[in-house]
Amino acid sequence: MEENKEKILVLSCGTGGGHNSAGKAIAEAFQKRGIWCDFKEYLDIINPKVKNCVNSLYIRSTIGKGKIFKVTYRLGELYQKTKIKSPVYGLNSLSKRKLQQYMIENHYQYVITTHLFAAQALTTIKRKYPIHFLAVATDYVSIPFWEETNPDYFVIPNEELKESFCKRGIPEEKLLPFGIPVSLQVGEKIDVKKQKEELGLAPEKRHILVATGSMGFGKNEEMVQGLLTHKKPEDILIVACGSNEKMKQELEAKFAGRKDFVLLSYTNELIRYMQIADVILTKPGGLTTTEVAAMRKPLVHTMPIPGCENFNAEYFAQKGMSLKSENAEEVWQNTIRLLEDKALQEQMLENQRKVINPQASEKIVDFVQKEIKEFELA
Repeated sequence: MEENKEKILVLSCGTGGGHNSAGKAIAEAFQKRGIWCDFKEYLDIINPKVKNCVNSLYIRSTIGKGKIFKVTYRLGELYQKTKIKSPVYGLNSLSKRKLQQYMIENHYQYVITTHLFAAQALTTIKRKYPIHFLAVATDYVSIPFWEETNPDYFVIPNEELKESFCKRGIPEEKLLPFGIPVSLQVGEKIDVKKQKEELGLAPEKRHILVATGSMGFGKNEEMVQGLLTHKKPEDILIVACGSNEKMKQELEAKFAGRKDFVLLSYTNELIRYMQIADVILTKPGGLTTTEVAAMRKPLVHTMPIPGCENFNAEYFAQKGMSLKSENAEEVWQNTIRLLEDKALQEQMLENQRKVINPQASEKIVDFVQKEIKEFELA
């Protein structure tokens, strides 16, 4: 990568896996072009102990049906209406010196962030220090406090969502409707039969994949029971439990010994399981949802963590890119319906093709390279 003089920093935060996945996808796209790009979790730079605390608080807020997260998100929306800088902004502004020093020491020319916290810290730095940074939304709605940030530009999922972000106070001229960045692996063409064999799965059978998020969200026994009861006996149900070992143990205890049931702990190969699935079930997190649609896969949304995931599910359902579920019964009903209705599958995949851009990462790279050249010539 020595032939390029650009040096890019991508910042994220591990509150859920989506922000990190989007950030890594962007870094991957830069690196593929031979451009020096580092991916860092923002709180690793500021204070790793604080990082563990923040991530722990996030996990606790989503326990059960996510009632704590719902209340927190709603309070954020209400606070937003006061036009007063939020306590979240105040806390992240305290990190400006440490982050600025890190950027100077490592000679970064441009910073990209997929998380609000880093964007707030960068905004405070930008007031007194000439930096260039790009913010990237990872949900199909403007979350509370994005309007407190001042990036050079703001990447959003779709042209149609411009009005939504403008209403939150983000200037239209800053909005870039490139899409949500996904890994280059998502768009790879694969031999499904061969990949099933490599994963230890029967090539001739249909596979239903339930993705519960990187941290394993929700109480899923009722949903799994319904799927196992109503699917065809020869179809295989795969449940990816993320890092939630308690969930895995509970499901294992209840459904152990079934030959049509596979449980996965946290795996770096989830995309490979997604690629071979005939139908994918996932909570409506922005990143995983986009990955599924970028693969052009039949999609059923399970119950969301209350907040931005409600907007994601609603957006996808309105566009005919998924079937939305409000409870465990609707999950299995939607899954069986989609699995058996080929016309519905084909229409859903066509809708995904119309709306979801799998090359968002590449568009970001093109844009940032152009920006760097322009401000170097200025």
